[in-house]
Amino acid sequence: MKTILIVTSILLGIMILAQAFIYTSTNSTEQHKYVVLKKFEEFEVRQYAPAMFSSVKMVSDSYETISSTGFRTLAGYIFGGNDKNEKIAMTSPVVMEIGDTTRMSFMVPSDMKKEDLPKPNNGRIYFEEQEQKIMAAIEFGGWADDEKIEEYTNKLKANLKANGLSFTGKFSYLGYNPPYQVVGRRNEIVVELVEFVK
Repeated sequence: MKTILIVTSILLGIMILAQAFIYTSTNSTEQHKYVVLKKFEEFEVRQYAPAMFSSVKMVSDSYETISSTGFRTLAGYIFGGNDKNEKIAMTSPVVMEIGDTTRMSFMVPSDMKKEDLPKPNNGRIYFEEQEQKIMAAIEFGGWADDEKIEEYTNKLKANLKANGLSFTGKFSYLGYNPPYQVVGRRNEIVVELVEFVK
């Protein structure tokens, strides 16, 4: 019995240390910069800086159906699947615009210019530059799935309407954590606002 307790304690300690390392590593990953313009009770309005993204489109309206496929496609590119066999730093969050056509995107590291990017081996990957945007964002924890994404999309819609804020385009899901991170998980639903007066 004593041996079992010792082994269990050691394994628990290793797991805690591993999760602490993963949490620290995730927080040190470059993130898309934004400034919070206003905090509401359940959501906030942010001004996002211009950024460039590598993206891939898939025909599906389901997070669970295409999240792993889209991630593998883009991860393959940044892990060396390009004409220079060059590795590119991972950034955060992973962006998924979900609709009839779903688009997954990784932000390109801010120190890289479009003309310097290696050409993807996968012809479905393309690059797009996004201008400064005003976005509304609502956060939730745990692991994302289609039900949670729909729930928080509807919550954000209701909150925006209740506060007289108009939005445009599709809602997007933002995921900040690797699947093996257990604690401190962060997910968000965001949408661009038509206009916002502070």
